[in-house]
Amino acid sequence: MHPFRLAFRLSALSAALVLVACASPSPTTADAAPVSTIPPATMVQAIRASAGDGDGELAVQPLRDPMVEDLRARAVTLEAQGDLAGAVAALDEAMTIVDSDPALLQERAELAILQNDLPKATQLAERAYALGAQVGPLCRRHWVTLEQVRLSTGDAEGATQARGQADGCRVAGPNRY
Repeated sequence: MHPFRLAFRLSALSAALVLVACASPSPTTADAAPVSTIPPATMVQAIRASAGDGDGELAVQPLRDPMVEDLRARAVTLEAQGDLAGAVAALDEAMTIVDSDPALLQERAELAILQNDLPKATQLAERAYALGAQVGPLCRRHWVTLEQVRLSTGDAEGATQARGQADGCRVAGPNRY
């Protein structure tokens, strides 16, 4: 083989190896998935506390189906007793009756967090916000749910944006004379 061709092939091979090395992700950064350091119960406490007392604030309260209200109350009792699966089943049954109640969707999102199902919690909170009044305590719970999920997955910028949206949910109620 001619020395010029050999040198050309060696340089092409070297260049290819350099490109492959540059394109390979670092095993310490690319393979490391964000790990949640926030316990699910702490996340849910923050979400529920974000609603506040709602005093002096606009809060839309729709009429509710009595059967759905019974199932919601049952879910609260079961969760308090530590029966998360039973609470989820009660809310899932309520959602078969009314699938567009923002409060019901939000409560189910909170249970999804307790189950460590963050994608489901995100989906439910986003849907609840889209269907809801987009103001008031419930609105804050939707956005704080998204904030907590983003914090737990290491998305600090997304969490900050969600917190900003949550703060924008506070609207003063109308003056009463």
